[in-house]
Amino acid sequence: MLTRFLKKLAYLDLIIAGTALISIIIFTFFSVIMRYFVNRPIAWGEEFQLMCMLFIALFGSGAAFRTGSHVAIDVIVDLFNWKVQKAIAMLMYVISLIIVGYFFIQGTAFVRQMIATGRTTDILRIPFSIIYSAFPLGCALIIINYSIVTYFKYLKPGSKEAFE
Repeated sequence: MLTRFLKKLAYLDLIIAGTALISIIIFTFFSVIMRYFVNRPIAWGEEFQLMCMLFIALFGSGAAFRTGSHVAIDVIVDLFNWKVQKAIAMLMYVISLIIVGYFFIQGTAFVRQMIATGRTTDILRIPFSIIYSAFPLGCALIIINYSIVTYFKYLKPGSKEAFE
């Protein structure tokens, strides 16, 4: 049974990605009105939209791993019996953890570099360390979500406890 904290953490990625998606839609609509009808474009719009797109992509990927919406080719794997499917799934899990773990380490190093240099965006003056922290946080959420889903699907099959 997962603790309440982990259950809430499991949906943090959806909350962040959804908020960023709603924000970028509303802002883009407002920005079009300002540019074409009021003739006063929003100068900081591009920075805000890029930040939202980054959050949507990185936090949305954690949700994709949790819901099984990520790209996967199961046609060949489904031809095998359960033991072979489980072995292939575990191998893919380990490979994925190694790759995402590497991205997490590199992303963390990049965020530390942004903190050390103190770089900020040109117009809004948002520290790049805050913006790019989405990368290691997104990777951490991918690891957590993928681990939970893999555990309940392959190591403890039949259990409905994963995200209830």
